[in-house]
Amino acid sequence: MQQHLPMFYTFPTIRGIQAGREYYITMCPLKLIPRIFLFDEEDIEPTVRSQRVLNKSRVPEIAEYLVNNSSDYVFSALTASIDGLVDFVPISDDPTNYNIGFIKIPMSSKIVINDGQHRRAAIEVALRKKPELGDETISVVFFLDEGLKRSQQMFADLNRYAIRPSGSLNILYDYRDPIAEIARQLSIELDLFEGLTELEKTTISNRSTKLFTLSGIYRATSELINNRLEKPYDDLKEISFRYWNEVGKHIKEWINVKEGTIKAFELRKDYINAHAITLVALGKVGNSLLEQYPETWIDKLIKLQSVDWYRGNKQWEGRVTIGGKISFSRNNLVLLTSALKNIIGLSLSPEEEEAERSIMM
Repeated sequence: MQQHLPMFYTFPTIRGIQAGREYYITMCPLKLIPRIFLFDEEDIEPTVRSQRVLNKSRVPEIAEYLVNNSSDYVFSALTASIDGLVDFVPISDDPTNYNIGFIKIPMSSKIVINDGQHRRAAIEVALRKKPELGDETISVVFFLDEGLKRSQQMFADLNRYAIRPSGSLNILYDYRDPIAEIARQLSIELDLFEGLTELEKTTISNRSTKLFTLSGIYRATSELINNRLEKPYDDLKEISFRYWNEVGKHIKEWINVKEGTIKAFELRKDYINAHAITLVALGKVGNSLLEQYPETWIDKLIKLQSVDWYRGNKQWEGRVTIGGKISFSRNNLVLLTSALKNIIGLSLSPEEEEAERSIMM
């Protein structure tokens, strides 16, 4: 009678203990990731599955990151639960090597990802585009979980204290995105922003001496150059520096903060131009200005001096403020942009014309 040998995945492993239970840290070739983690939870009820449903829209972006940065990417460890009879074999009988060895996982085991399902899906996509990535490795932390009874609690525990870094901090540390690089340089080199930019947080505390956030400068500059991204980096940087430098000459409240004649927190309290919505709207205005008046756009900016930025200005209610409070909704951004365009003398986009009709009703 023919006997079938048991089939295992075997990985070099370090064994550890958490909460009295063994767990294993391994290095797994990327080409094995799609084969091992086959458990599809998408159609399982939330009360049964151990992860959130895969957000498929995130996967291509992560896969592109892996493919486009194959010589300079970083992936953190996957965390998974194994429902199966796992065998750990130390490399020797020497007590100093007791927790170093190999883990044998039956191929019949169920293996569920507790943390890293989008990385797993992205690896599968990336391997189709760049198969040579298959021999690289990713660390995997395996926990034993018979019947997968602990998987949901593990997912909750792993995400309990996870805090996403702020938008500003992401921009500060991102050296792949050219707009992030321009925003960083604007914040430290352009006189308007230098010393007045909050580099780590997306919001500014009440008594802060800062007037702008790095995330605000990033978003505003993205709007300024969003249809010029095919141009060389130096050209994008030059127009960004030039535009914001010119804008700063015509907003006296910003100049007053820079010169110390008014406190930043006082400006935030009483004026809309101390809030990110105005900076982003000015970025959108700049984009249109460069398109419609490529040779004379600088001269047009002088009309910004006539804008009454005071929060109590009735013009802003419903357009920038709701009940006197700043609202940074998309509709409010469109309405503020259209108001500034009308002051400067720019034609409106169809979306802006529609917004203007709605607010006049």
